[in-house]
Amino acid sequence: MTTAVANFKIHLADLFTHALRIVAPEHAATLTVVLDRPKQTQHGDYACNLAMQLAKPLRRSPRDLAQALIAALPASTVIEKVEIAGAGFINVFLTVAAKQSVVQSVLQAGEQYGHLNLGAGRKLQVEFVSANPTGPLHIGHGRGAAVGDCLCRILQAAGWQVTREFYYNDAGAQIDNLTQSVQLRCQGVAPDDPAWPENGYRGEYIADVARAYLAREAVDADDQHVRASGDVADAVAIRHFAVAYLRREQDIDLRAFGVNFDVFSLESALYTAGKVEEAVNLLMASGHTYQQDNALWLRTTDFGDDKDRVMRKSDGSYTYFVPDVAYHLDKWRRGFARAINEQGADHHSTITRVRAGLQALNVGIPSGWPEYVLHQMVTVLRGGCEVKISKRAGSYVTLRDLIDEVGCDATRYFLAARNVDTQLVFDIDLAKSQSNENPVYYIQYAHARICSVLQQWGGEFALLRQADMAVLDNEYERVLLQCLIDYPQIMENAAQDMAPHLMAFYLKDLAANFHSYYNASRFLVDNASIKHARLALIAAVAQVMRNGLSLLGVSAPDKM
Repeated sequence: MTTAVANFKIHLADLFTHALRIVAPEHAATLTVVLDRPKQTQHGDYACNLAMQLAKPLRRSPRDLAQALIAALPASTVIEKVEIAGAGFINVFLTVAAKQSVVQSVLQAGEQYGHLNLGAGRKLQVEFVSANPTGPLHIGHGRGAAVGDCLCRILQAAGWQVTREFYYNDAGAQIDNLTQSVQLRCQGVAPDDPAWPENGYRGEYIADVARAYLAREAVDADDQHVRASGDVADAVAIRHFAVAYLRREQDIDLRAFGVNFDVFSLESALYTAGKVEEAVNLLMASGHTYQQDNALWLRTTDFGDDKDRVMRKSDGSYTYFVPDVAYHLDKWRRGFARAINEQGADHHSTITRVRAGLQALNVGIPSGWPEYVLHQMVTVLRGGCEVKISKRAGSYVTLRDLIDEVGCDATRYFLAARNVDTQLVFDIDLAKSQSNENPVYYIQYAHARICSVLQQWGGEFALLRQADMAVLDNEYERVLLQCLIDYPQIMENAAQDMAPHLMAFYLKDLAANFHSYYNASRFLVDNASIKHARLALIAAVAQVMRNGLSLLGVSAPDKM
């Protein structure tokens, strides 16, 4: 009898690790067993290059080592045969029964199927969105929100203890511009007035902030008698009110997008808590700073930068990367084994500077910390033409615009379904269509179809867990079985490569394979053995669809 295996790769890696301890015990602690899926089926289900890794240190033939490793492999009911290929690759072939048993593995594991222990419970922080609190979230922020949240979901399922964090740049020139813009709107000055500043914010949302502020002013005047009627000159009060108002608006949009954060950090708090000054003092004490032209410089060229960077300007203010260094020092001190920043590609130039600053602190931060995931820009199309403005924001398409027009599911899927390195075209018409060309509809429809079949059957789910899978032997069924087997590997790849789009691609392929099976097969047949096996298979497919969609933050409807 074949034992159900939830993850064949992990199972085989354990077997080869055992063999490694026998053949080369002195290398067991330093070598990692690597198993890949061969591109051609005649090369087996998995290939291992362990013999080739051992050949040089042991000064032995890779083929001889391969033979020794095979001989040392523990017995396993999932392995049909093991062959040596080429210079010393070990190809492993799984039994048909083992592949069929994946159905029971999925049904038994349920929502946990595909989960991994890569993180082993270690702390990981993902910072994403981190939009300036100066206006509504635009579609670029939306892509960052979708990718960042999907990363968090995937990494959590891969065994990491994930903290989601949003960092607000609530200090600096952009907040000064926001304050001035709201103040002018309070005074009745519109963006088309010649007095409007060049860097002022022109969107209609500024008028909303101004009206809300004036309404609060009126309440204060009536209830507390602390302000004279019409007094809108208090820039400090306007500044605090506008930032809080827009932060709240952004949070409402993110919640509508299914994105929630564990921690909100403020740039201004770094100054008030003395953390920026502390970071500067540490950098000065490290010996990597110098004075020049009445400014304080950081010798970032010591850490791979193309030129040194100014930290404190001649007027005494800090350049923008200094609070970033202080912020990431704070992250490090909070005990995160890994920190990942999901940001727009326009932040590329900050990577070297922030890492150089962290290295210069001499507090033990690794050279590649934090890690970065940078996404490219998004173009929105409607009717084949680019959409560039929003009624509310004026100069750009907002995330809320898309959610309201095409729904949360389609917006999340489309924004996460492409490699972050590529520019993304968001076709509103496609996202709204109910056709096979729309991948979201296509995947959700596959899930709804399965639910419909299972509802028509109406039997006890326990019968499916006990079904004999040996009858699943046609080509459509073999393809679906392989899809189920591949899911944990897709999970691992998406987590290791920080690439949520791999899950989106997988789900589209899984849906396509199911639709082909559905169109070619009957499920509610008279033969109980065949019926239960086929229903068990599609129930497992539905479970994996739900699991994968949940990692993308997309729903799996029972009906369409």
